Amino acid sequence: MNDAVISAFLANRPDDSRRVTLRHPASRDQSEFLGLVSASTELHHPWMSLPSTPEQYAAYLARYEQPGEESLLVCLRSSGAIAGVVNINSIIRGRFQSASIAYAAFASFAGQGYMAEGVELVMRFAFEQLQLHRLEANIQPENQASLKLARRVGFRYEGYSPELLFIDGVWRDHERWAVTNTMVDILPTSPHPTLPER
Repeated sequence: MNDAVISAFLANRPDDSRRVTLRHPASRDQSEFLGLVSASTELHHPWMSLPSTPEQYAAYLARYEQPGEESLLVCLRSSGAIAGVVNINSIIRGRFQSASIAYAAFASFAGQGYMAEGVELVMRFAFEQLQLHRLEANIQPENQASLKLARRVGFRYEGYSPELLFIDGVWRDHERWAVTNTMVDILPTSPHPTLPER
């Protein structure tokens, strides 16, 4: 999906109070992105693993050009600086209409509410533009900042899964949090064409 789709989505919700905007990562972002990842190593470890070399970044871009995957940069409207990233992973259609979501702030922008605004925008993009019904966030129990953000934007706790995801060389336990399009105030949308009638 290209940035024109995101621009059209954002144009439908003019809000002068919003401090962030969304766009897809591109090759031109490599230096800024890798610098932010390097400066955020302590903040992200062991919760999230982002590309840290040019080769990994190129593979990252290639992954998120595939159907069923979306990566969105959370950028400051005032300067265009990249404050964080939100990934929509493993989009499943049919009766499920669901995806997993992962998010990370970069260290110099953490704790200022930018990611809460960004994740809320991504939720609306997923429900209104991608026509998803459900987003799931899998969060390690010790990652208090991520849990706090999930609660703040309306996710609900659904359960605990031991050894759910392989991160930083270890199978790690996660709490499962989710939000559906019926839990938030969104613009009415038609069902995705792959959703059965009954």
